[in-house]
Formats: sequence, C-alpha cells, structure tokens
Amino acid sequence: QVQLVESGGGLVQAGGSLRLSCAASGNIFKINSMGWYRHAPGRQREVVATDTRTADSVKGRFFISRDNSKNTVDLSMNSLQPEDTAIYTCWANIYGMQYGSRDFWGQGTQVTVSS
Repeated sequence: QVQLVESGGGLVQAGGSLRLSCAASGNIFKINSMGWYRHAPGRQREVVATDTRTADSVKGRFFISRDNSKNTVDLSMNSLQPEDTAIYTCWANIYGMQYGSRDFWGQGTQVTVSS
C-alpha cells in the first residue's frame, strides 16, 4: 500500500547536527500530515515534530520541512544532546481511495548522541 522510507541518522557527538529524511510512496491520494516521533529506551514514544506541533524539548534546535511535490519530510537536528538518543520514526497520516485516512510508520532509524 504505502511505504515510508527513512534515511539519515547515526552517531554524532554532543553539539553536533544530523538530518533525517523520509519519503512516502505507494497508493497515496493525499498526505494529510507528516512528521517524526522518537522512542528512547525506558521511555514512551513521543512526538518530535509534525506539521502542527513541536516538542518543547526540541524547539529551537530541531526543524521540520516538507516537500509536498516529493512526498517527503525532513528533520534537521541541531545542538544534539545525549538525551536526544533514540530511534526516530517517520509518521504520516495519508488518505487513499481504498483505505481512507490512516496512519503509516517508517521502520525507524537510530540516532545516538555521545557525550
């Protein structure tokens, strides 16, 4: 049906930057919203940034950008800190003629910030 493919991530030192990218493909009529979540060990999954909201913990450091013509969403992460270490997962709410509106998730990409 729909695939979300992420790229980017990896290991970075504290204070560094990384950029994550996500591309949606498949049976897509309209993408209602896109964004990023993260899940750190021992913590609940939390929203990082979407079209309509940004977590307080990353405001001023992380920035989301969408390219509607390419069905992509990027996450630029600056001033990374060890507490940003997590698996980052792309999310999209997509409308398809066969399935209506539903959420889709990428496979996740690891971001590790060393102190």
